[in-house]
Amino acid sequence: MSKVVIQGDTNGTGVFTLASPNSNTDRTLTLPDSAGTMMLTDTGVTTAQLPTGSVLQVVHVDGPSSTVSKTGAGSLTVLSAAITPSSTSNKVLVLGTAYASGNGGSNTWIQIEILRDATILKYGPYQGISLSGQGAALATNYLDSPSTTSETTYHVNLERGSSGTNGWDATAGRSSITLMEIAG
Repeated sequence: MSKVVIQGDTNGTGVFTLASPNSNTDRTLTLPDSAGTMMLTDTGVTTAQLPTGSVLQVVHVDGPSSTVSKTGAGSLTVLSAAITPSSTSNKVLVLGTAYASGNGGSNTWIQIEILRDATILKYGPYQGISLSGQGAALATNYLDSPSTTSETTYHVNLERGSSGTNGWDATAGRSSITLMEIAG
């Protein structure tokens, strides 16, 4: 039975080497940076050699950092995250959740949306908020084929679907967006 030795770096970069004393296949593990990306590399194995459907990278953002509000009809971005696909044939799975509560009046209908840059990719479910202060949690997902290796930004928006002037708040820290690059 061989053991695995974890050797930490000395400069605080969060890079560790998993070394097997009986093998020449050391592995490098990079812990999540501020964007939430974790990469595992193995000498001789590239992401292009991984099977279709493999998760190549994950970006996750919680938020928003402060409450965002909307009065009247229209759409408002609650959260955004960016990812840079490693191949034009790869896909990006977008998972979005948003929480909102009424901040005045009644009968506010809100709907969650996923956008790539300014393009709406998916209208998700909607829910009514019948009283001021009443909340609604909405979630949706979308498997996108961005066909690019450039940085791509995705947004979780909430749109007020009913007319009138009553509004809603997307409370700070109660929503999230997760992006996963999937090998194509």
